[in-house]
Formats: sequence, structure tokens, C-alpha cells
Amino acid sequence: MNAAAFQSRFEDAHPFCPTSLTQKQAEQEPVQVVATPYVWRDPTTLKPREWVYGRSIQRGHLRAVVAQGAAGKTILSVGDALAMVTGRNLLGQEVPGGPKRVWLWNLEDDSEELARIIQAACKHWGITAADIGGRLFVDSALDGAILKLATSTSSEGLVINRPLVTALTDEMLGRGIDYLHVDPFVSSHAANESDNMEIDAIAKEWAMVGKNANAGIGLAHHVSKAGAGEATALSARGAVALINACRSVLVLNRMGEDEAKRYGIEEERGRRYFRTYDDKNNRAPPSDTSDWFQMVSVSLGNGVNDDGDNMGVVMPWSPPDAFENVSVDHLRKVQAMVDGGTYKESAQAKDWVGNAVAGVLGISASKDAKADRAKINAILRTWYANGALVVVEKRDPDKREMKKFVEVGEPAIDGAPPAQGGAGQGGAGGAPKAPRPTSPPVRGGVGQVVQKKGFQVGRGSSQTTSYSEGSPALRPILAPGESGTDPIPGYEDFGNE
Repeated sequence: MNAAAFQSRFEDAHPFCPTSLTQKQAEQEPVQVVATPYVWRDPTTLKPREWVYGRSIQRGHLRAVVAQGAAGKTILSVGDALAMVTGRNLLGQEVPGGPKRVWLWNLEDDSEELARIIQAACKHWGITAADIGGRLFVDSALDGAILKLATSTSSEGLVINRPLVTALTDEMLGRGIDYLHVDPFVSSHAANESDNMEIDAIAKEWAMVGKNANAGIGLAHHVSKAGAGEATALSARGAVALINACRSVLVLNRMGEDEAKRYGIEEERGRRYFRTYDDKNNRAPPSDTSDWFQMVSVSLGNGVNDDGDNMGVVMPWSPPDAFENVSVDHLRKVQAMVDGGTYKESAQAKDWVGNAVAGVLGISASKDAKADRAKINAILRTWYANGALVVVEKRDPDKREMKKFVEVGEPAIDGAPPAQGGAGQGGAGGAPKAPRPTSPPVRGGVGQVVQKKGFQVGRGSSQTTSYSEGSPALRPILAPGESGTDPIPGYEDFGNE
């Protein structure tokens, strides 16, 4: 159906008014309410949920995508759409059952701009017209494809555009659409976005479109205040009824200043990264981690004297793993340097302990080497939190004032296997403080090496603790009352096989 036909149905729409009973009718026609008994069913016979894309888009349900302006919603929606229509895992999500049919209905950008975004993504991913196979549909309100599911006036109240709802559902069924993405939601109606009753009715109408068309519905939505800190589902502008009606709420956040420092990324480059997470995942298992993405620039080659337009394309990104290529042997060498010298906790000090880490790993501790310093700080946070290094406060012999120095905690053992990168994280300020007895200098014979995969650490041959394969930097933090010899969950039988 073209834009003119949609507009005609919209103009012919009449207010939706539920039939009301007069007092006389109510007295003559009593209402009967009947509770439906639950019928026991074999759980193995229940129809499984139908996922369209990963565990985020489900048939017959709504998904909201919430973010600040220019955070990456549009290029992410294009990336998701291309993944679905090609059936390829482009952004970390599987496409159950193979390629899908996707309809992108944008109410902010014209078709030329949308084409630039789509073609840039196709160029980056090597997607051809044959790969899309006629399964992608794109409409723009700026080119006449008006989409107003409801209006609200003081005289008539909320009016649901029934002809449009019917036509939209019929078109989706006729085209076999698996997913419709509307961007943004606020432009798909002309109601009071702060009125919970009106927004609830509109959201429920969208849900019925999805259910009747057997498709997932995505509604892009802005947060209430741009730049107001961390965005969450409750940051969405207007009435909360929209969020309540959605089964999934994907939230986008740009990389913050602290995150950029942690990962050693230049502040101006941090704007190219954003992360997403489902802030209302009540239809799939919760996830404790965010999915990170990077925006890269792709030239369309449409220029006369230059490369032409450069468009943003989203691709998956993983934060750097501080423990990549870091072994137990590296820790042992750092501990030896710390034991034989004098090092401070402060990164501003000339004798910062990070210099020892940098020397052992062959990287730079210079303030200009932000990526290397971020790696060093991440490693030190873990070693502080897990007791490989400890911080003690004592008098500085040069400045004659109390300073925080670093000493050896739990010594690493020669011959232990390499560390497992990415495990164990200590937060800032997690360094153990004195009074805590420091261990003797690292030397041969401290503890006993486990013959199986793993290692032992301790302060003497009578106080050793077994841990699974990995660095002592990654050992569990002891809680009050734990002896350090308690079995580790999942490894109770370790060493007894």
C-alpha cells in the first residue's frame, strides 16, 4: 500500500468510542463474569517462544530501543536489519530459522539518507543485492509514507486510526514481514506522550499489530534529557506505559569518560563506541554484561574530487583484555622487583609500582601511553583485590611523611601454568590495606606445585591453597571467616581425581 492510500485511510478514521450502556440498559442487562479454570498441560507440548533475532526480538511482542540522540540507534537498526535479511550473525546475534523479512519505517530521515546508511553497511559487510533477496523494505515519512497510528484532541480524546491499523496488519501479512522497526515512536502518533492512558492504548495497539501479523515490532525512543548521565529504561521520555508494554527494552549508552580511561581510549575517540543491554529482559535469561559496538567510517565513493560521503557503520567491539598474554611468570617477576625495591601505590609517584609492571611486560608507563597505562591499572586492580600485591602505609624516609607503599602479598609459584585472561576483577580502591603481614621474599620452595593443572600459593609449606588453572592474581577474595583452605565451588574434588 502506498503513502496516499495510508493517508486516505487516516483521514477517514473515526474516533474509537467503546459502546456504553445507559442506566436503564444496565439495570435490564446484568453482567456475568466467569473465571476460567486452568487446564493442566504437559510442559513438553507447550509451543516454544518464537524468536526472530537472538533473544531480543520475539514474534507478537514489542521491543523498545532507548537512547540519547545521535547515540547510534539508526545505524544499529540498519545493522540488525541486514543481519536478519541475510541470516548472518553480523552483530553477535543469531538469526533463528534463517533469513527474515524486515520493514524499516523511518519517520525522521529521507530515503536518500537511509540508502546511504544501508549501502555503507552493505559495503562494509560485503553484502550484495542477491544476499538481501528482496527481503528488506524501507519507507520514510519525509517521502510521504506518513504513519500516525493515533491522534488526540481535547474535543474527541484519543482516536485510534483503525483503517490504518487494519491496512498495516494486512500489508505485513501479505509481505510476510517478520519484523517492523518504527523510528522514532513519538512520530508515529499525535497523542500526549506524557499521558499514561493514551500511550498505553497506543502501545497495546502496536502489540496487537504484532500479534495479528505474527511479527516482532520495534519502537525506537529517545531519553527524556540528552546528556543526563547513564540511560536506562526509565530514562525514556514521556509516559512509562510504553516501557511497561514492551517485552524487551534495549538501552544504548555512549562510552563514558571513565570507561574510555579504563580501556585506554582517547577521549575524542570514545564517542565512536557505545554499549547496549536489555534493561527489561523478562522473556530471556538476564545478562550481566553489555554488548559493545564501534562506529567505523565507510566511504561510499560517490564523490567527484574525493571519496564522497563517509557514513557510520556499526560493528561489534570487545574491551581490551588486560590479562591477554600475561602469565604467572610475569606476576612472579613483578613480585621479585617489588620485593627487592621500593614502590608506591600512587600513579603520580616516580617510583609507581606500575613502572615495574611495565618493565616486565615490555610496555610503557608513560602518561602519554594511555592504552598501556589502562592495561597496567587493570592488572594492578586485580592483583590488589586478589592479594598478589598489598598496600601498606608507612613513613616515607625521603619526605618523612606517611605514604602508601606496595609489597608482595601471596607469592606466585615457579612452574605454574599461564594465567587465564579476563577473569577476576578488582574495583578501584580494592587494595588490601595494612595491618596485614607481608610474605617473605619470593624464593624457591615456598609452597608446593600441584602436579595436575593448577598451582599453589601461600606463606609457607604449611599454608598452601590449591586453585584451578590460572594466575594467583585471579584467586578468590577471602571473605571474613574463610580460612583460604575452603574448597572452591566446582573444584571440591580438584587434586583427588
